[in-house]
Amino acid sequence: MDDRDPHSISRRTFLIVGAVTATALALPPFICAEASAANAARPIKSTVSLTVNGQLRKLDLDTRTTLLDTLREHLHLAGTKKGCDHGQCGACTVIADGRRINSCLTLAVMHEGSNITTIEGLGTPDKLHPMQAAFIKHDGYQCGYCTPGQICSAVAVLGEIRDGIPSHASPSLTDKPQLIASEFQERMSGNICRCGAYSNIIEAITEVAEASA
Repeated sequence: MDDRDPHSISRRTFLIVGAVTATALALPPFICAEASAANAARPIKSTVSLTVNGQLRKLDLDTRTTLLDTLREHLHLAGTKKGCDHGQCGACTVIADGRRINSCLTLAVMHEGSNITTIEGLGTPDKLHPMQAAFIKHDGYQCGYCTPGQICSAVAVLGEIRDGIPSHASPSLTDKPQLIASEFQERMSGNICRCGAYSNIIEAITEVAEASA
């Protein structure tokens, strides 16, 4: 390079600038890791009151604890499954205040005072919920891992339709949705069944819908 050009830099200067830049870029992750470790060592806790399957539960939780981990790890309700942990498979579906939610995507502290229903709260082996009985009758469970979320979602789906909440499959935003297969399919699309029991699941929901219509 021409040293007389004020805009030029020497090879030595270029290498020094590059080394300094690389060092600077390497620092933030290290700093973030240290900060993360410090935060993990000092969790912020909060007392959370939830009504789970009809029983009031008060828990002292790390504020970062998801509702899914609260149910499984703290209340030992293992029926709610951890699948993708990204809200994509629906295995963790529970009913919160009458509406189905992916419990892996919400924090327990966000549900202070909420009424949570898991698969354990729908029925018992001696007295099955109608949706549980229909899933068994129509073989809608197959391997069974996603079944708790499927059943909780199906129960909430019928509630949504009866409450007049439209879906993308509803022909009208003002008329009450119908208890038909296209509505069930659209609303259940967030619950993934790797075994491919979809048609059996729709048959189970349809039977319960017709019986309670």
